[in-house]
Amino acid sequence: MDISGHGAIVAGGASGLGAATAAALAAAGGKVALLDVNMEAANETAEAIGGVAIECDVTDPDGANMAIDAAIDAVGESRVLVNCAGVGPAERILGREGPQPLDHYARCINVNVVGSFNMLRLVSHRMTQLETLDSDGERGVIVNTSSVAAYDGQVGQAAYSSSKGAIAGLTLPAARELARFGIRVVAIAPGVFETPMLRGLPQPAQESLEKATPFPSRLGTPEEYANFVMCILGNKMLNGEVVRLDGALRLAHG
Repeated sequence: MDISGHGAIVAGGASGLGAATAAALAAAGGKVALLDVNMEAANETAEAIGGVAIECDVTDPDGANMAIDAAIDAVGESRVLVNCAGVGPAERILGREGPQPLDHYARCINVNVVGSFNMLRLVSHRMTQLETLDSDGERGVIVNTSSVAAYDGQVGQAAYSSSKGAIAGLTLPAARELARFGIRVVAIAPGVFETPMLRGLPQPAQESLEKATPFPSRLGTPEEYANFVMCILGNKMLNGEVVRLDGALRLAHG
């Protein structure tokens, strides 16, 4: 898909992977709406790329619906949705204070899984009403963000890993269901990337993760994630797949 002249929505577009993706879409001629709860950062990113920032809690059905309507009013009908909104708590199931509080686990699932599904269902519904773009009948592309933690999550990642495993499991059935509308669904499973979430870890932990990545032995950059989003848009045979973007990293048990 050539995004030039078309609308695109990036959930969690204020910073990190989402901000880099929004910038790449804008550089390719897309009209980009950044949806985020952090409006200060979202406005700053939107101004830098010529996009629009819209406040949105992806877990709120009515609020997300209104934010998507506002995005469409601002940038036009959206052919692309990239789900980057998420949280990454690190907490053991059984910690020194006892069992992990259930609301901590529920929040991770709610933001990472329910939020992504909420955006997928609402945006895909609008995509079904668009004209097809080509002889294959393509209407749009949805990219979700999983993680290598979905496959080899470490100690302390039970909530995060299960949320990202759910995103991986959502990919194929969603792609199969939306195929009749010409909507592709792909998930990216990043390894360790240079994001605000990862930069919150202690420096020794960051260095350990860098060394654990076979090649290149460093953190991935948000621009490399964004570059792969653009590759997905450009290759229609990428559909229903979860692709690891991790430099051959396999996480140890932690």
